[in-house]
Amino acid sequence: MSATPATMTEEPTFYLVEEDAHAGGHASPTPLGFWIYLMSDALIFATLFATYGVLATAYAGGPTPRELFDLPLVALNTAFLLVSSITYGMAMIDMQEGKTRGVQLWLSITALFGLAFVGVELYEFAHLIGEGAGPQRSAFLSAFFTLVGTHGLHVTFGLIWIGVMLVQVAQRGLIPENQRRLMCLGMFWHLLDVVWIGVFTFVYLLGAIQ
Repeated sequence: MSATPATMTEEPTFYLVEEDAHAGGHASPTPLGFWIYLMSDALIFATLFATYGVLATAYAGGPTPRELFDLPLVALNTAFLLVSSITYGMAMIDMQEGKTRGVQLWLSITALFGLAFVGVELYEFAHLIGEGAGPQRSAFLSAFFTLVGTHGLHVTFGLIWIGVMLVQVAQRGLIPENQRRLMCLGMFWHLLDVVWIGVFTFVYLLGAIQ
């Protein structure tokens, strides 16, 4: 008689463990895959930074960073991107609270700051090319346009992604799949902020004081 209760108490425990293991086996591979992508993207930027570091003084008799860079304009552009990171964080807070309209609002504000950043960057490129300081002028300018342009291209892709997520959230709400996509987009957007801080410091600030 004493063996029967023991069997009855052990059996449910066995099935609970099996059920948890089964559920864990179906965890989404998306976060891990996206982290791998982010690491590969970070390696690309590291290579571009290293290339710029080697070519930063190869002016070929042309203009130097101090002659070209408009630090107040770049500082304003940096503020645009950093504030966009804060507004995206607000969107994630509203996502955790299930506020669909709040997520849409903060994503839209983030996109506006991102558009302002890209607009200022395009203006800077057009101004430099108009002064004859295009990427073909020197190795320094080739490295500069490649590094800064690659970052700007990433921001553009991020803006497209934000637009897609605005449509997805409007159509399907904050379903688990959309929340996972928003988390991945957040990691991507914050990485761009970190990279830009490196660009602002390593390219613009150091270039201006040389």
